[in-house]
Amino acid sequence: MVTLPAMRLNSALVPPVRSRAFDAETAWDLLRALGDRARAGQPLCCRSGFRIDEGGRVEQVPAERAPISIDPAGERAFQASQRLDAEVEQMLELYLPLCVGAGARDVVIGHVGQSLDGQIATLSGASRYVSGPENLRHMHRLRALCDAVIVGARTVELDDPQLTTRLVPGKNPIRVVIDSSLRLLPERHLYRDGGPPTLVVCGSQAQVNGHDFGHAEIVRVPNEDGALSARAVVSALGRRGLRRLFIEGGGITISRFLEARALDRLHVTICPLFIGSGRPGIVLPGIDDLDQALRPRTRRFVLGEDVLFDCQLQRAA
Repeated sequence: MVTLPAMRLNSALVPPVRSRAFDAETAWDLLRALGDRARAGQPLCCRSGFRIDEGGRVEQVPAERAPISIDPAGERAFQASQRLDAEVEQMLELYLPLCVGAGARDVVIGHVGQSLDGQIATLSGASRYVSGPENLRHMHRLRALCDAVIVGARTVELDDPQLTTRLVPGKNPIRVVIDSSLRLLPERHLYRDGGPPTLVVCGSQAQVNGHDFGHAEIVRVPNEDGALSARAVVSALGRRGLRRLFIEGGGITISRFLEARALDRLHVTICPLFIGSGRPGIVLPGIDDLDQALRPRTRRFVLGEDVLFDCQLQRAA
């Protein structure tokens, strides 16, 4: 159980409550609570301490009395009063930057899982599963930490995904399908499953042609050279209060957001296999000189047999 965004700061005069051991489950409860606080427009921006009581409630306490203290502006985002195991350390290192600090209210995260030769699927579109179970769980965690999860029409066409948080505790995000011309047939799982709300983002001139999209809602944005502007999509969702966005795929959609400088972070998971000719992960316009290359600051994390690169980008204004 997570009690936020209304965290309470305990007075030093209040007798201490016994805290739960800080394991992976407890760390995830804390991250979800901080993510909820950022969603509510109140991201943690100053050094604070936290504990989780035996009932699973997250409490903000003086840093000197806390098993975990978090400093969004610090060189390292957290300090622990006890030794943490490697899984917990990595969870906090990986997800805290997405949950705390002034920028946590508006964040756009992309993710792509690809082979050693840069493919996300075979030529026929088979992609289950390029990455391992740890990376799949990572994607479900990103869904749980965001307001909305976004995929392109081709991903829905090939995979017919659910886009829920069924592998981890957490709230399901709003599901968003980018389908500029409304070419997908409305029988898709996302439109008919009665699950989390679904938005279909299309061009301003796209024709519904009498189709019934079930519980999905159509959102129109301006076209730009025959495609939807990534930044226009971000703006349209922001006007609906959806400001923590997870771009989950596929390669075309991720590439367009990256080219438009519409991402704050990009997670690229490299998986130990060679696919050969297939569907590439990221495709950008060519450059003439390496001085023009995009060189983000990166951090590396091991997810089972896969390696995740956390790329810190600069979103264009």
